[in-house]
Amino acid sequence: MSVQIDPLIGMIILLATTVFLIIAIELKELVKAIIALGIGSALLASVFYILDAPYAAVFELSVAAGLVTILLLSAIGMMEKEGTK
Repeated sequence: MSVQIDPLIGMIILLATTVFLIIAIELKELVKAIIALGIGSALLASVFYILDAPYAAVFELSVAAGLVTILLLSAIGMMEKEGTK
């Protein structure tokens, strides 16, 4: 069940994964950083699938890109705004 892709497309996906994960680290605004982390995790799942690791790809997509992103966004939404009680 190996997926054959052009090496240039593979390099573009790896570069985009790296860029989104660096953006997630560098952003000061938490919501944008979490969204960048989710996109980077989804791209990493596609890399796993291309490398013929479908179980790792499904786990990465469901847990890292899905569950962790939703949990972090909901935690930010539940925090009290600064100055309001």
